[in-house]
Amino acid sequence: MDEVFIPHHVHEFEDGHEDVKLIGVYRTRADAESVLAWIKDQPGFRNNLEGFTIDPYRVNHTEWREGYVTAYPDGTFSN
Repeated sequence: MDEVFIPHHVHEFEDGHEDVKLIGVYRTRADAESVLAWIKDQPGFRNNLEGFTIDPYRVNHTEWREGYVTAYPDGTFSN
């Protein structure tokens, strides 16, 4: 297995905040799509259908290779 498929749901609030839910990790895209077909009818999800994605990830591969900066509400940043 060189790749897995990870479905997520992102609910974006009016104030700009996001609630990200990792649905699971699946061996095939078809398995991930099957789970989304089921979960899209569940409470909460069925009212926010636009928030679903399925992302492929390579196994034993580092996706995030850089540091990060935090943006604060007052306009300042960490480093």
